[in-house]
Amino acid sequence: MNRYVFIYHAPMTPAEATPPTPEQMNAVMAQWNEWAGRVGDGLVDFGRPLAGGVRVSQDGTAPSTREVAGYSIIEAQDLDAAVELARSHPHLQMPGGCEIEVHEAQAVPGM
Repeated sequence: MNRYVFIYHAPMTPAEATPPTPEQMNAVMAQWNEWAGRVGDGLVDFGRPLAGGVRVSQDGTAPSTREVAGYSIIEAQDLDAAVELARSHPHLQMPGGCEIEVHEAQAVPGM
């Protein structure tokens, strides 16, 4: 099994969005938990929302301009299987044109 990082993109971070009602939050989390149940033991890290990114380079720092809203880490047989899990993810049903990037976590040479 290989590990894959799902990077969730959204037009705004959860911290910037209008807070949902408790009923809306329960409905969204039920969808996410149902997806997590389908992934099963392959869900390595459910993840967390992200906000306030900072881009760091040799020239200094600047606020991130990327629309990164969160992440998850999964294990899947191959990239195709990971992409299929992403296609069924409830994040894609959120308003505003949300997307998921799928990246394979590579082994670190020498470790």
